[in-house]
Amino acid sequence: MPSEQNASPQRCGVVAVLGAPNAGKSTLVNALVGQKVAITSPKAQTTRTRVLGVALEGETQIVLVDTPGIFAPRRRLDRAMVQAAWGGVQDADLIALVVDGKAGLGEKVEAMLSGLEGRREPKILILNKVDIADKGKLLIHAQRLNERIAFRDTFFISAATGDGLTETKTALACAMPEGPWHFPADQVSSATDRMLSAEITREQLYHQLHAELPYEAAVETEKYSERADGSVEIHQQILVAKSSQRAIVLGKGGQRLKEIGSKARAELSRLLDCPVHLYLHVKVKEGWDEDRGVYRDIGLDWVE
Repeated sequence: MPSEQNASPQRCGVVAVLGAPNAGKSTLVNALVGQKVAITSPKAQTTRTRVLGVALEGETQIVLVDTPGIFAPRRRLDRAMVQAAWGGVQDADLIALVVDGKAGLGEKVEAMLSGLEGRREPKILILNKVDIADKGKLLIHAQRLNERIAFRDTFFISAATGDGLTETKTALACAMPEGPWHFPADQVSSATDRMLSAEITREQLYHQLHAELPYEAAVETEKYSERADGSVEIHQQILVAKSSQRAIVLGKGGQRLKEIGSKARAELSRLLDCPVHLYLHVKVKEGWDEDRGVYRDIGLDWVE
């Protein structure tokens, strides 16, 4: 048995995961943590708030800050999301810029680079989706990006398939400073079960209604309680801006809402490791994205 003097010191640090919408940040964070802590969907701007995921690599704890995708804001909600994204960089020990290797470079990536120029934190570049990207173009993208920013390392990965993740996680761990862990060993996220349950339902909304439901939808958890038998009872309100959107969520005879609830319930039962009783209600609330209370509930700061 090794002595305490020879044991590896504990390390812990914060990695801010930045990128344009749909770069694959949440998929990457989930893969590094080893389980779902952030919701994913093909819909851009799925992540709205900063989500902390906690990954372990040997004696190192890596606190991953999954941020909303950075884009040109048009509304108050957009501005709040962009503010949350750049706020996630504050006090980070390392910035990981995730770029969609298939989509390549463009205005959204340029906005990220402009924001990163001049920042003193060490940075790494992660080119994602290499399983579906043009291999020749990947090298060109990497060269151009490194000409703009002095990245410490460049990694080519597929967060969806796991390709390149082992090397990336090892590099992240090596970059973390020595120090005590911020979270208990069995904690994987900063999100409460109440917050997670709302996000899982919102994920199902996007998965099942991607082409039909616009971005203007939110999920509020009105009640979250544990029953005597160990199961969890959850009551949620799905907020939409128009009556026509409510009809879309409900579906014919309420079948679409039942399917959304069924899939969300199954996912929550798996994540919470207990039976879940989920009750969903759809409410039309015009201008919900101008309600301070909604911002507080979904974890965003109010911005003027």
